[in-house]
Amino acid sequence: MTTPITLCGFSLSNYYNKVKFVLLEKGIPFTEETVMTHSHEEAVLDCTPLGKVPFIRTPQGALCESQVIVDYLEATHPAPDYPALIPADPYQAAKVRELVQFIDLHLELVARELYPQAFFGGQVSEGTQKRARKLLTANIEGFKRLARFAPYVAGDSFTMADCAAWVSLPLVAQASKLVLGEDLLAAGGVDWKSYAKFIGERPHAQKVAADRKVDQERIAALRAQG
Repeated sequence: MTTPITLCGFSLSNYYNKVKFVLLEKGIPFTEETVMTHSHEEAVLDCTPLGKVPFIRTPQGALCESQVIVDYLEATHPAPDYPALIPADPYQAAKVRELVQFIDLHLELVARELYPQAFFGGQVSEGTQKRARKLLTANIEGFKRLARFAPYVAGDSFTMADCAAWVSLPLVAQASKLVLGEDLLAAGGVDWKSYAKFIGERPHAQKVAADRKVDQERIAALRAQG
C-alpha cells in the first residue's frame, strides 16, 4: 500500500522543485497543493511554522524543510522497491548529504540575498552585493573541491544531490550575473550550463521545468492584471 503524500508550495520555488524532483525520480505517488510562501493561515502555520514552502502532508502529520522531507522520503521508500537516491554505504551517503548541504547553505542561501534585485524588481545594497560576491567566490572554490560532475554532481550515479544542484545552481549563476555583472559559478570554473543541460534531459527534470514555466506565466499574468 502506498503512502499518500501531498506536496505543498508552488513551482517557482527551487526547494519545492527539489522535493518534487525526488518524488518523481523515486516514483512516489503524490498530489500537489498550491500554497504561497509566508502564508499566515493557521492551517499552513500548523504545518510549517515560518510559513515557508515546501512542506508535505502525510498520514502521520506534516513535515517542513526540504532536506528533512527528502530524507524522510528516502527512508520511507527504500530500495529495492524504489530507486535509491542515497548510496547504501554510510560514508558515501554522508558525502551526498554533505554536497546537498553545501549547495543549499553555502551557495543558494548566499545568492538568495541577491534575488530581490535579480528577479523581483527590487534593490539590494552595495554592502549586500560586496558581501555576496566575497562569500560566493570563496564558497564556489569550496564547492569545486566536493563536486565531481562525473557526470553527476556526486560521482557516477544520480543522487538527491543532483535534485538540489539542478534546481539551484542556475539561480546562483543568474543572480550573480544580473546583480554583480558576472556569473560567479562560471568565473569560478564550474561548467554548470553543461551539467544543467545533461540533468535537464531526464524526463522528470523536464516535467519539473515545464510546471515551473506554467507557474511563471501564471504569476506574470497576475502581476500584469494588478
